[in-house]
Amino acid sequence: MTLPQPDAVLRYWFGETPGDAAADAPSKLWWGKDAATDQEIRERFTALRDAAVSGALSAWEGDAHTRLALILLIDQFSRNMYRNDPRAFADDALARQWCKDGLALGHDRVLLSIERVFFYLPLEHSESVEDQQRCVALFEALEREVAEAQRKSYAFYLDFARRHLAIIERFGRFPHRNAILGRASTPEEVEFLQQPGSSF
Repeated sequence: MTLPQPDAVLRYWFGETPGDAAADAPSKLWWGKDAATDQEIRERFTALRDAAVSGALSAWEGDAHTRLALILLIDQFSRNMYRNDPRAFADDALARQWCKDGLALGHDRVLLSIERVFFYLPLEHSESVEDQQRCVALFEALEREVAEAQRKSYAFYLDFARRHLAIIERFGRFPHRNAILGRASTPEEVEFLQQPGSSF
């Protein structure tokens, strides 16, 4: 079986001609919950995701865009493929390492601003305070760097990063994952989960 190439991952996520205009209208593909989309991603990319996890796509780590494709497979596509299933988070550490190694290489600096958002998201999905703090710093820098016309959209992404950090600082984990991962929620977490904006 011939596996999809990295360009297929990037085109699926960002469209044929990715650009910063995409940041102005957050995509239903990115932020929505749709069973048909989840099924399409499972059918098209599960074998490729499994290859990434196995290390078979390590050559993709050498370039910023192919590294981004790896990150998307684990940090985004896994959440579609395995929605409400522990497997959605099982390989997050791998995506975080690709992100951190890529940051050390400066890979994020050659990407479009909207691509950098997804390059940084493995840190926002982490249950480590240090990762969350680094993520907020990256989004603060990104918000400063974009053109004035894009500033509002990137302030939105920064706000989400800060909200994730606040939850990890308070609980040390994301309470909304507890049921999926079989973790018992504390009374404080149960109360928190009844509030708007407690889940992502």
